[in-house]
Amino acid sequence: MLELIGLTRRFGSVTAVDHVSLSIPNGQMVGIIGRSGAGKSTLLRLINRLIDPTAGRIVFAGQDITALKGKALRDWRTNCAMIFQQFNLVQRLDVLTNVLMGLLNHRSTLLSLFKLFSAEERALAIRTLDRFDLAGAALQRADTLSGGQQQRVAIARALMQKPRLLLADEPIASLDPRNGKVVMDALRKINREDGLTVLCNLHTLDTARHYCDRIVAMRAGQVVFDGVPAHLTASMVRDIYGMSEEELDQAETVTSTAIASVASPLAA
Repeated sequence: MLELIGLTRRFGSVTAVDHVSLSIPNGQMVGIIGRSGAGKSTLLRLINRLIDPTAGRIVFAGQDITALKGKALRDWRTNCAMIFQQFNLVQRLDVLTNVLMGLLNHRSTLLSLFKLFSAEERALAIRTLDRFDLAGAALQRADTLSGGQQQRVAIARALMQKPRLLLADEPIASLDPRNGKVVMDALRKINREDGLTVLCNLHTLDTARHYCDRIVAMRAGQVVFDGVPAHLTASMVRDIYGMSEEELDQAETVTSTAIASVASPLAA
């Protein structure tokens, strides 16, 4: 179980995350929603320890994550894999090598630098890519893929870390609706098949409702809703977003249309 206990992060006079306390059972898929600036991304970065909390604690399986340093902290970041909105792939490298980079904390730096991966490791990477229908693209450069494909490569790389927890920070925000669905289907698949706990920041309310077992809504750094999607009422949505669901749907439609108009012409 992941436990956040009074978790707080301040940047000068701004409190980005304000005394957040949550208990997340193993194997749950949680959607974190809220307006821009609500503290969603900061919360995930705190959990991954990319930034340190100002106050509060993070506990996973009884271990105090906020106290970790050095190798123990690096091991936590391996156990707590993270994928980002902008994929963070090495564009000039092929897909297979990008996925194999997920093994960096499991092997020597020298072997990784010279891309000296074993046949067994390469076979595992191919099998992981095949789960997301990308084995055929293994030898392509990452920059030849569409956005949806690149995000699935990033998920495959994260799985190579053999994590116990997966954090996804706005994983479909830069994708058109079709590719967004493919990526969310992939996250849901590993949540169901691997029993992997997934925390996913989402800017689309309908997506959170459709894919997530639980929704956590944030406003001004605080949790203002925590429950199953069916319990998120229209009045709560207005309180969270400052607009009705109808107005929110219209705004999301405009955003999706804009993204689709500039999406990569390459096949998803």
